[in-house]
Amino acid sequence: QSQLEGSFEGIGAYVEGTDAGFRIVAPIHGSPAEDAGILAGDIVLKVDGKEIAGMPEWEVISQIRGPAGTEVVLTVLHPNAEEPVDIAVTRGKIDVESVTWARIPETDYVYLQISQFAADTGDELKQALEAINTEAETGAPIAGILLDLRNNPGGYLQEALRVNTQFLETGKIILHERDASDQLRTYRSVGEGLARDLPMIAMINQGTASAGEITAGALKENGRARLVGQPTLGTGTVLQPFTLSDGSVLRLGVTNWLTPDKNLIKNQGVAPDSLVEQDPAIRMIDAFQLEDATALTDILAHGDKQFNLALLQLRLAAKE
Repeated sequence: QSQLEGSFEGIGAYVEGTDAGFRIVAPIHGSPAEDAGILAGDIVLKVDGKEIAGMPEWEVISQIRGPAGTEVVLTVLHPNAEEPVDIAVTRGKIDVESVTWARIPETDYVYLQISQFAADTGDELKQALEAINTEAETGAPIAGILLDLRNNPGGYLQEALRVNTQFLETGKIILHERDASDQLRTYRSVGEGLARDLPMIAMINQGTASAGEITAGALKENGRARLVGQPTLGTGTVLQPFTLSDGSVLRLGVTNWLTPDKNLIKNQGVAPDSLVEQDPAIRMIDAFQLEDATALTDILAHGDKQFNLALLQLRLAAKE
C-alpha cells in the first residue's frame, strides 16, 4: 500500500524469492541500495548477520526495510563472484517514479516505461507525454513509442483507466468487470489523449500483472499495439480490502477483469503477438541505461532480446 502511494522507507530495490535464494532484481535508480553498491542479480544471504535461507519473502523484506536514516548490513553474493561481501546501506525515503522515458539512441523513437499503477501514475504519464510532444515540436521528431510493461505488478484500476485513455480513442473499450452474478460493467476511453496516433509496440512478460494486464489486453484487442515478450501472470481480479481488529487486512476477490473481447485474465493472462522467451536474470533495458548510452549498437548488444525485437517491430510499424 505504501509503495502504491508513491513512496516508502527502505533501501530501494526490486526483489524476488527464487530457488537460488533472495535475489535483487534491480536497485531503484538513485536509491541508497544503488549508491551502496547493490547490483542487479545479487543474492542476499544474510541481513544484519542473520541467515535468511528458508525465510518467507515478506519476512526478509520486513527485516531489510526500516526507518530512513538507520543502517542495515546485507551479506550478498554478486553475480559471477565466488565469495560474499558485506554491504552497509543507510535506509532512506524512496520516492518511486512509476513512469520513466528516454529517447532510443540514433533513432526517432522513445522508450516509455510504466513500472506500476500507483496513485499518481496517470499524472506522471501525462507529464511524460507532454514532454515528449514538446520535444517533437521543437525539432526532434518522434516516430513511435516503445512501451515497457514488463514486471509491472499492477495497482489502482482508476490509474489504469487514465493511462489507457492516453493511448485509445474515445469510446474504445478498456475492460469489463464481471461479478459473481455474471453482471458486466464496461469501462471505455473518455476525453482526450496525448498519444493516440503514434505507432506503438508494447513489451510484456510473466511479471506483468493486474492493471498491467488490463493495459496489455486493451492495447492488443483494440489493435492499438502489438505485444512482444511472454504471457502475463494472469491475476485480473478485483481485491476488496477488509481491515481486521488487529490491524491486518484481508483481501477478498469480488469481481473478475475481462479484456475488451471478454477474455478472462485470471489464470490465463494475456498472450503476446510475438513470443520471446527470456531468462529472468537478464538485466532489461530501461530509461536510465538509454540515457547513458551513446550508440544504438551498445543497447542492441546488451542481451535484452525482447527489447531488440520490439524495436524492430516498431520500425516496421512506423513505416506502414
